[in-house]
Amino acid sequence: MTNARVTAPLAAPRLSSASLCVLALLAAGTAHAAPSAVEKRIAAAVDRRTDAALELLAETVNVQSATENLASVRAVGDIYAREFRALGFETRWVEVPAEMKRAGHFVATHRGKRGGPRLLLIGHLDTVLQGEPFRRDGNRAYGTGSSDMKGGNLVALEALRALQATGELRAMNVTVVFTGDEEDPGSPQLVTRESLLAAAADSDIALAFEGSAPGKGVIGRRGIGSWRLHVTGVQGHSSGVFGDTRGFGAIFEAARILDQFRTELREPNLTYNPSVIVGGTNVSYDTATKSGTALGKTNVIPREVRVEGDLRYLGAAQFEAARAKMQAIVAASLPQTSAEIVVENEYPSMAPNPGSERILGVLDAVSRDLGAGPVVAQPPIERGAGDIAFVCGDGRLACLDGLGTDGDNDHAPGEYVLLDSLPLQVKRAAILMHRLTR
Repeated sequence: MTNARVTAPLAAPRLSSASLCVLALLAAGTAHAAPSAVEKRIAAAVDRRTDAALELLAETVNVQSATENLASVRAVGDIYAREFRALGFETRWVEVPAEMKRAGHFVATHRGKRGGPRLLLIGHLDTVLQGEPFRRDGNRAYGTGSSDMKGGNLVALEALRALQATGELRAMNVTVVFTGDEEDPGSPQLVTRESLLAAAADSDIALAFEGSAPGKGVIGRRGIGSWRLHVTGVQGHSSGVFGDTRGFGAIFEAARILDQFRTELREPNLTYNPSVIVGGTNVSYDTATKSGTALGKTNVIPREVRVEGDLRYLGAAQFEAARAKMQAIVAASLPQTSAEIVVENEYPSMAPNPGSERILGVLDAVSRDLGAGPVVAQPPIERGAGDIAFVCGDGRLACLDGLGTDGDNDHAPGEYVLLDSLPLQVKRAAILMHRLTR
């Protein structure tokens, strides 16, 4: 017996005809050239803020803001509210229902004096861990969230500050959404991501500031699914295994299914990992804590197996095809066994699309013009899930991610940012936004 349940993918806004025209024109503006006089002033404004920007990073990192630390997540939002208001943004805090046990989200809006592409900048306030304060050691700045993603938020903020200092922000239409629960999204997602989806509906281009990989930009991120497998067999004396009456038992059937997953589902951008397995004669398993116990004897055919795992995919079509293959494999039971699988789509993916490729082309030109070398698309398999996928879905909004800091040890002790990368990342982001909206 098989069963699969998949949550509906979150809807994302489609590009307007005007936005498509703008993106088509951008394709002609990606040739290598020297920075303009305005762009040189933007870069100089970034350089003048190097020390002050580092002080602001230290201030935010020193507010320990793990997702479940609601008051501190909001306190980080208060720091950004102060900074964005100084740039002429209107700011607000978006509450979520108390039963979600999430802090809410920070939103800032700037209405420009002219039309043109409307930008949505995405970041997040929360961290996975907390406890390591800011400290500097040579070219590295350490601290929980320094890279993921208070450093990325800083890149977005300082890029806008450079645009404001040169008078370029005055004409731009920008919405900023820093979510309070990216590392552990509240449920239901349609509620917890309502403000992000609303901002996307009023935007043409989404830029996200998750961590950067040198020379790479992100136009594709994989989504996350989960699956739960329950296998049963006929308990009996082990001497009867493989026979017509007792069959193969639950553990052999689970092994068959998992091995066929391994051999028959392999394709680019698709991975699937059985993360926990419990099997034997008597099995107890708690889906909330992902833990369980099993009892069995060597002379007894096992009666039950439970397995849980995740599924990483690119695009709804790949998810649906993988789900169908998993169902078919589970259905082909060994004699005297049966199995049930539940597959859920938990986090949407972001598939590459022509609009995103054109924006990447603009970033590539900016990087070359700054003397920093080319920027190419990072393979989606190298990236985890991110908030930008909620608004980009399977390519219905032009999007670019990976605009944040260069660093390492995200989600682990010893997280750090490479300080000499910060000015370049800010300059690239600022000039990219300038060229997208000029």
